[in-house]
Amino acid sequence: MSELYRLGIEEAAAGLAKGDFSSVELTRSVIDRVRTENPKIGAYLTFDEEGALAAAKAADDARKGLGSGSMDGARRSPLLGIPVAIKDLINVKGQPCTCASKILEGYVSPYDATVISNLKAAGAICAGRVNMDEFAMGSSTENSALGRTVNPYDVTRVPGGSSGGSAAAVGGDLCIAALGTDTGGSIRQPASFCNCVGLKPSYGRVSRYGVTAFASSLDQVGPMTKSVTDAALLLQVLAGRDEMDGTTPDEPVPDYAAALAGASLKGVKIGLPKEYFIDGLDPEVKRLTDEAIAKCASAGAEMVEVSLPHTEQAMAVYYIVAPAEASANLARFDGVRYGHRSGRSDDVFNLYARSRAEGFGPEVKRRIIMGTYVLSSGYYDAYYGRALKVRTLIRRDFETVFGMVDALLAPVAPTPAFRLGEVQDPLTMYLNDLFTIPSSLAGNCAISVPAGFTAGTNLPVGIQLIGDAYREDRLLRIAKAFEEVR
Repeated sequence: MSELYRLGIEEAAAGLAKGDFSSVELTRSVIDRVRTENPKIGAYLTFDEEGALAAAKAADDARKGLGSGSMDGARRSPLLGIPVAIKDLINVKGQPCTCASKILEGYVSPYDATVISNLKAAGAICAGRVNMDEFAMGSSTENSALGRTVNPYDVTRVPGGSSGGSAAAVGGDLCIAALGTDTGGSIRQPASFCNCVGLKPSYGRVSRYGVTAFASSLDQVGPMTKSVTDAALLLQVLAGRDEMDGTTPDEPVPDYAAALAGASLKGVKIGLPKEYFIDGLDPEVKRLTDEAIAKCASAGAEMVEVSLPHTEQAMAVYYIVAPAEASANLARFDGVRYGHRSGRSDDVFNLYARSRAEGFGPEVKRRIIMGTYVLSSGYYDAYYGRALKVRTLIRRDFETVFGMVDALLAPVAPTPAFRLGEVQDPLTMYLNDLFTIPSSLAGNCAISVPAGFTAGTNLPVGIQLIGDAYREDRLLRIAKAFEEVR
């Protein structure tokens, strides 16, 4: 019973249903693991042990048909009594929501995000807040103002970002599953670095209500789990129409777990976008990606070279669109309404300026300045307007390709996890999202699945599978089949 923390959702749900152990025992195992390992890994910023155990007891009571009856609807949910780590930009009532920033240090959320309401309705336990790059801006979690997170497979290396705390918690067995967010690769890249499954749903598939905004036309909440099946089970609870988020479509959510039944690669057409297989790819990433391609082919998949011709422009488009939206979204943090307020201000202008200067970190300031510039008078059409036009061309590339193939296969990141402090140049850091940004701009779903370990350094590497918009069912089925042949 002492190593229950190693279980995934599917295994834990089966054990709970059979009565092999209780949710309280499962949660205590996770708490003990967090106590011993979090000081080394730094995945969690806060962990509410008392609240977690109370929620676990309520789940056990619901499973027995006891208690108030408020959780009766969760009795058959596979998430009943499962501890889930929450990225620190998703609002959970009564818990901090700091976005790993000094400007929100001490802020406690007065309400639940829709994804949290969904988790609670399913009986999941939202116990801990995990670290991230400040306001989700970064690829290493080194931009957090509130703590350092390291890779559980090598503590001298980064866990990736911006959902580095979520990935480290899953990869280090400090939770059963976690929620992350992905704007340009922030679920997939850390999942690759920390040997877990990370799914970015299609834009709009999961509600963003109650999720602190970075770039509103790109942000998506998604599962970070120990298996593809777990990702499907968690997405089932997260996905769906929400009246509080107008970007969520009013259409049925498929049964993702059922879609996995009999998963096979036989007859599946998988595209290999030639623009993603570049000369600068790390040799070990290339080796493991090539092995993944060979395994898919040997399992019966038809591998087809395809082209996404506007991939070369995706990086430039992203670093115009995302900072522009961040500049607008972060204007609300002004030292007046909530969050950090400077005590050294003589007038309103200085109050705004000093509060933001003291509260925001260097990367957030860099992106606000960049975004304000591209939106400014005289530059809007030259930068932002043109970027939106090219974004449309990128989306059309994907639409054309998905008329020919079922999914795309590509690397997640150009390298495995790099050393802490190794990447100092912002432009070099941005290149970590080279292969994940295009599908984010297009609004497609994409998943990172573990592909193996590097020779010598023994670091995890994932491969990326990209699916057509709102075809998470097909993408998960293909990912499950790859997971099995791997």
